Amino acid sequence: MTRKCVCELCNCGRHRCPHQPTGLFEKSKQPCSVTEYAEKYPEYEGVHPRQSMKPKQEYKAGRDLMDGTTTFKSDYIPFEVTRRPGRVQEEYKPGSGHIDLGTTYKMDYNPYKVQAFVAARPKERLHATGAKLDTMPTYKDDFRVWEFSKREPTKPEPSYRPSSSKFANLTTFQNDFAPKGLVPRESFKPPNMARLSDAPFESLTSHRISYIPHQLGAKFVKPKEDYKPSDQPFEDLTIHRCDFQGLPGELSKSCKPDFSKVTSDARFDGSTEFRDRFQQWPVTLPKVHKLPEYVTPEGHMDLSTTSNMDYVGHKVQPFIPKRPISRGRRSSVAFQGNTTMKEDFRKWEVRKQEMIKNKEEMGIPSGKFDGLSTFQAHYIPHQLNPIQSFKPQNVVTRSLAPFYDGTMYRTEYTSKKPDLCPASFQEPPGYVFDDVDHRGHKYFRKMLTPLGSKSILTNGIPVPSEVAVMS
Repeated sequence: MTRKCVCELCNCGRHRCPHQPTGLFEKSKQPCSVTEYAEKYPEYEGVHPRQSMKPKQEYKAGRDLMDGTTTFKSDYIPFEVTRRPGRVQEEYKPGSGHIDLGTTYKMDYNPYKVQAFVAARPKERLHATGAKLDTMPTYKDDFRVWEFSKREPTKPEPSYRPSSSKFANLTTFQNDFAPKGLVPRESFKPPNMARLSDAPFESLTSHRISYIPHQLGAKFVKPKEDYKPSDQPFEDLTIHRCDFQGLPGELSKSCKPDFSKVTSDARFDGSTEFRDRFQQWPVTLPKVHKLPEYVTPEGHMDLSTTSNMDYVGHKVQPFIPKRPISRGRRSSVAFQGNTTMKEDFRKWEVRKQEMIKNKEEMGIPSGKFDGLSTFQAHYIPHQLNPIQSFKPQNVVTRSLAPFYDGTMYRTEYTSKKPDLCPASFQEPPGYVFDDVDHRGHKYFRKMLTPLGSKSILTNGIPVPSEVAVMS
């Protein structure tokens, strides 16, 4: 007689035991082997965890003495350094021939005879006096020259001595540049001249040759329809007014408590915790600082200063300006307003330049314009043929023949018996409930029944032929 759990009887994978332990204080060393994880992930034998290839962080300090040699000292090879040879300068050799010192300024400039500039400013008149000028300043009277000995310079004398020979080196410009005369450049710009053709202008176009005028018919004008108001009155009922019906119900009551004023006839006691526990400390008033009264000094005040006592006055003549007194020059002669600008300058008669227009090749007709255009004159109206519409008519077609409702689903579908999971029943068929262990697994044992009282399903599970069903 074997026992099976609900987890073992289920063949669809959707039925499991609740796994609620009933024995809270019972401890067993055997683990629960019937779990979803154990079924999906079987255990493999002979598989060990991978070893880490990461080196261990262990510091190994060298116990030998440190050598002072580096890679630079051991690998460096000194080379002999020689001085770079200097460039020998070539001796200057003056060129043969005569140098043409003519420039574009000398060739194009024409000298003019220029008269000397005559200043229009009057000569300055110096008013000299016969008094003798005292040229001795206060600096020479008060300053005394001290005897100073000249200090010897501590700067070493320069060892560089410039050569006294003549400089005879040529520059790259003198070596490479060869003077050439001015050569006028040839202009490749085409002349700005209009090219006129002698052939007459052909005014024939494809429109004039191929155009056939057609006669235009009268324009179709659609008559305007008059507005006719409706005779029926306007119904202002809406869907909400027609279909909405209020539900009968009582008004909601307020859960707010009634306001009751608390009044008492007892007299209010003015004692507080602060008045009961407060201890008054004696406080002294702060001292007021009195300012001493101002006493005026006795005697007379001396207003003499160091400037008044030590200052010595000198008799100095007042400053006389050297500038002559300006006297206004008044003349009875009328002012002449002519200037060199007015005499030499003559206004030119400047006229606005006329617009440059090309001559029109086609002449403007001089006759009166007729209101007929080329389109109205040459247009030929054609009869319009309406396009036939191939759109089917939107009419419901009815047929007296019976409707054929046969489909592939009805002809090819074969019904199959449902595959029932034995764990979906409260008591699986063919099994009897045995007990529940401390882990919460429900175990069932097989029930021995006679052969005539059971039926076998497609999945091989015996089911009794008669099952009590409550309606």
